[in-house]
Amino acid sequence: MSSAALPEPEAGWLASEVELELPGVRLLHCETAVGRSGALTGDSPADIEARLRELSNGVRGARAVGIRREPVPAAYRVFFRQVGMDPDVQRTPIEAAVVERMVRGGFATAGMLEDIRLIAMLDTGVPVWALDSDRVDGPLGIRVSRDGETLGAGKDPPLLSEGRLVVADSGGALAVLFGDLAPGHEPLAKTRRVTLFAIQVPGVPGLYAEEALWSCVNALQAP
Repeated sequence: MSSAALPEPEAGWLASEVELELPGVRLLHCETAVGRSGALTGDSPADIEARLRELSNGVRGARAVGIRREPVPAAYRVFFRQVGMDPDVQRTPIEAAVVERMVRGGFATAGMLEDIRLIAMLDTGVPVWALDSDRVDGPLGIRVSRDGETLGAGKDPPLLSEGRLVVADSGGALAVLFGDLAPGHEPLAKTRRVTLFAIQVPGVPGLYAEEALWSCVNALQAP
């Protein structure tokens, strides 16, 4: 499928305090139907497993050690420090994936949706997250968590500390920025519509973030 046939990612909203304190950060999101016949959490089709093996062979030794110095991973490291996270303690998503690849000797399959997200990140450097579209209420954005707010609204949702950066819709917080999704909002095996989002930080070209989303959409829509 050509990129011309794929949905155009939309820019999410930013709370005024986020826009002021973090100029250049952007949330991109899009919604897509799932065309694959298998369960999203089940085994990956052969083409996805083959691509994951190919990427495993391409990330070895020197590339794995030096990946943090590549422009896109380096931009996420800078952003982590800007928002108070130490990337040497809480690794950026791509560094965490590469470390796991070195430990396991390859990128281990974790189910179709997780493999598709991993492939998109390895190809672009930009992490992508997925939500069940039926659990999303309106466009996504980034804001600061409120006093007493919970992550999601399911049964016994975890309490958020005040002042955390979160991805939210009109109903509440759906994810901690670069952290956990709200319980009950993640796509399940039989989910048929998925909302994808990526966080573009300063130093990351917009095309890379868009391509990461398109990669996921393309793979999910394939019959």
